[in-house]
Amino acid sequence: MVKRNHKFKSGEGAMYYTRKAAMNKLQLNIKDFRQLCILKGVYPREPKHRARAQHGSHEMKILYHKKDITFLLHEPIVWTLRDRKIFNRRIKHAAAKQNMNLRDIRLHNYPQLKLDHIVKERYPTFIDAIKELDDCMTLLFTFSTFPATKIITRELTRMSRRLTVEFMHYIIAAQALRKVFISIKGYYFQAEIKGETVTWIVPHYFPYSPHRGELVDLSIMKSFGDFFTVMAGFINYRLYHSINLVYPPQFSHSLDSEDTMENEQKFVSERIAALNVDLLRSDGGNGDTEEAELLEWTGNDEDLPHVSQIRQEAQSVNKLKSLFKGLKFYLNREVPREPLVFIIRCFGGKVSWDKTMFVGATFDENDETITHQIVDRPSMDKQHISRDYIQPQWVFDSVNQRRLLPTNKYFIGAVLPPHLSPFTNSNARYVPPEEMAMRKGEQNEEDNEVFAAAEVNMEQEQISDDEEVLDPEEEQQQQEYALMKAYNDERTDELNSGKDEADTNDTGESQEKEKQKGNGREKNAEGEQRPAKVNQQTKIPEGMSVKPGKVYKEPEHEKALSKNEEALRARMVKSRHRKLYSKMMEREKKFTKEANILAAKRARIEKQKKTEQLEKQKKQRKKILS
Repeated sequence: MVKRNHKFKSGEGAMYYTRKAAMNKLQLNIKDFRQLCILKGVYPREPKHRARAQHGSHEMKILYHKKDITFLLHEPIVWTLRDRKIFNRRIKHAAAKQNMNLRDIRLHNYPQLKLDHIVKERYPTFIDAIKELDDCMTLLFTFSTFPATKIITRELTRMSRRLTVEFMHYIIAAQALRKVFISIKGYYFQAEIKGETVTWIVPHYFPYSPHRGELVDLSIMKSFGDFFTVMAGFINYRLYHSINLVYPPQFSHSLDSEDTMENEQKFVSERIAALNVDLLRSDGGNGDTEEAELLEWTGNDEDLPHVSQIRQEAQSVNKLKSLFKGLKFYLNREVPREPLVFIIRCFGGKVSWDKTMFVGATFDENDETITHQIVDRPSMDKQHISRDYIQPQWVFDSVNQRRLLPTNKYFIGAVLPPHLSPFTNSNARYVPPEEMAMRKGEQNEEDNEVFAAAEVNMEQEQISDDEEVLDPEEEQQQQEYALMKAYNDERTDELNSGKDEADTNDTGESQEKEKQKGNGREKNAEGEQRPAKVNQQTKIPEGMSVKPGKVYKEPEHEKALSKNEEALRARMVKSRHRKLYSKMMEREKKFTKEANILAAKRARIEKQKKTEQLEKQKKQRKKILS
């Protein structure tokens, strides 16, 4: 018999399940199925041919790969979810019969999910877990600001609060913070952990207000939170032991007391106070990390062209780690304390605040050793001469530029410079003019340093050449060599004496021309060549000059030719690569469009500012004339 190939029984038609078919296969409802997919990391797939995958249907359905669903069949959590369904029915039955003892017993024995094996399964190595730490910390910091609700339980918020403080303490102890930024969403932080870049967001602290359920499905967010709390616990344990810190840490102030759970202001105050104290170490040290010496490269720079760049980056990172070392900061009560305490402590500084308002202060405002006081108000009545009064943005900008910026632009009441994002790409299409000016300033500083180092090297070489003294034997050898060279020159002159006068005149003129150009060398009385005259002030040979450059404008016909070349290049792309090429071109058009929109927006803002300034000037003139 000939085997028949039935329609949709092979190929793409047999590779996908709809969501309803997957739920029937696993015998789970929609809530448990979503939770299981989130915990296991299974997501819907997009088929190449949707009609074939959906057995001829053209509707938009959620499709899962068949291998993913069969993979979920062997998961132990599936049995726990099925047991929960049975327990929920029994608890309702006991409550309906008003048998409270039986209901409490069944609530006590309610099956709990164990996610340890899933974390080990999804992240086989520790580095894999750190790569996925961005979303984990962002969600835990968000849950740490939530009060206990019906869906977001007290246990989840308590674990989120503790795990986030533990993670921030590790960043402080390891000095791993690299970039910071203030945004509408919150505070962006970027750290380097075990060679991996981790970026997370800490939201601004606002009073919690309930919202409608269709805006955000908190039950789905809770499934992510349950998994991330287990994952963060594993990561914090490994990170603490890597730098010899005791885990679990013992904080100076309790974060789990009933007062902190009921009062959000008390929790925030005690959380910041816990950040301002060093943790216990397993090796008995005090937490001071010694700066590692950079190994010098003894080979050729041609072998490794990026060695100098890597070395410069390592040196700048070492300087950044001790940016605020030796500085003492005092925070006024109107300043956002948590991000500032976290940043200052990461870079070696000391910080305190008003002890009558908040707990955890280490020194008073009258301390004369305070170097900077951070204020966010237009004026202050009492000021100390020995310290700088600055606005909070100075701390963020100093960290991003990796140097202590001048404080005159950040004084009380001053109009602050624009707060530039450190996460922008250097090859971005649109660069704000303030960032361009900053880049030019940094480049000029680097050039000045290079020129200064070159001048020092030239002076040292000149001094070393002047200080060289020859031995008498070497002087005698040089004199003998000069006499032999002069004798040979005389013999060549006698042999060439039979030539014509015109030839001699031509050779004389050519010799004069050679003296003026070319190698910059001329003969002395003894026949030796010596270098041309050098200006001792500028160290530049005579006759050299710099000509101003001219701007080259591309003609219109060349632009048209370039467009035709692009069209021909697109035709030369192979058929299997045309889709990828079209996506690349659409992406380029999208980037250029975004850059043009931003440039037009900036021009519109600048124009509006100019019109406002002109109106102010007109009003001032009218007042003066009146």
